[in-house]
Amino acid sequence: MSKKNILHMISPQGNVSPFDVNMACDAGYDVVIPYTNVNLTDVKGLVQDAIFSRSVNNAKKTGIFICGKDASLALDMMDMAKKSMVPPFEISVFPDPAGSFTTAAAMVACTEKTLKEKFKTDFKNKNIIIYGGKGIVGGISAIMCAKEGSKCTIVGYDGITNVEKKANEYQSRFNVEIIPGDGSSDELNSSYLPDADIIFCAARAGTQVISKKQLGIAKKAMILADVNAVPPAGLEGVNLNDNDEKHDCGAFSIGPLTSGDIKVKTQYKMFEKMCSTEKPLYLNFDEALTTAREILDL
Repeated sequence: MSKKNILHMISPQGNVSPFDVNMACDAGYDVVIPYTNVNLTDVKGLVQDAIFSRSVNNAKKTGIFICGKDASLALDMMDMAKKSMVPPFEISVFPDPAGSFTTAAAMVACTEKTLKEKFKTDFKNKNIIIYGGKGIVGGISAIMCAKEGSKCTIVGYDGITNVEKKANEYQSRFNVEIIPGDGSSDELNSSYLPDADIIFCAARAGTQVISKKQLGIAKKAMILADVNAVPPAGLEGVNLNDNDEKHDCGAFSIGPLTSGDIKVKTQYKMFEKMCSTEKPLYLNFDEALTTAREILDL
C-alpha cells in the first residue's frame, strides 16, 4: 500500500498560513498538519516524533515546513530540526517564514534576469537601496544580493537603530556587510536615490514609500522592483504587472505580480522537491534563490 506524503507545519505564531497549506497540498502533500505556538525548544520532540513513526524507506514522504514571521527564528528552528535527526531516520525541512525566502528569491532572480538581458551585467558592485529593509523580505533580499557582490543599504522608516541591529545580525550570522540607512523622513529617503543602481521596495503593504517626484532624481537607476501588491505601490509608478516596463525615471520596472508569479512557482517547486526526493533536503533561502533561477532559466 502506497504511503501518503505528510507535511508537518510548525509555526511560532497562533496560526499557519492558508496560502502555505494550499501550496503544499497542490504540490503533492496528501496530509498537512499544523502545529502552532511552537517554541524553539519544542522542535526536537516534534521532529523525533515524526522521524521515528515511519520506516526509513518512508522518511522521504515526510516533511517539516517552518512558518512564522521571524527569519532568524525560522533558521534556528531549521538548525534544531537538523540536529534532532537520528540517521538513518531523517526527513526534509523547508523554512519560509511569511513567504519571505521565496518572495525575496523571486524579486532578486527577476532583477538578475533584467540585469542580464537589458544590461549584460550582474549584481557585482551594484549599489542597491532596499526600502522596507527592516522587514523580513527586504533583509533576505539584501543578504542574497550582498553574497553576489552588491553594496546593499537597508533603509528603515523609523530611523537607523532597528536596521542597524539587523545589519549587525546579518554580518554576524551570514558574514555579509549590509549598510543601515535612516529613512525617517522624505528628505532622508530621497538622499539614497541619486547613487542607486537598483531600488527594491519591500515595505508594508499599501504604503507609498517613494513618489514619482522623488524617483526623478534616481538618474543612475537601472531597475525598480516592488513586491507590494496592495495599492498604493511602494514605488509610485511601478504597476502590478510591470515586466521590464520603462518607468518615468528611465529605469526598468518589475511589478509585484511579475515577481509574485515566480514566488508562487518557486515555493511550489520546493515542495515538489521535498515530495520527490530520495534523500532528506534542507531548503533555506539559498535553495529558494537557486530554484527561482531555475524557473527563469538563469
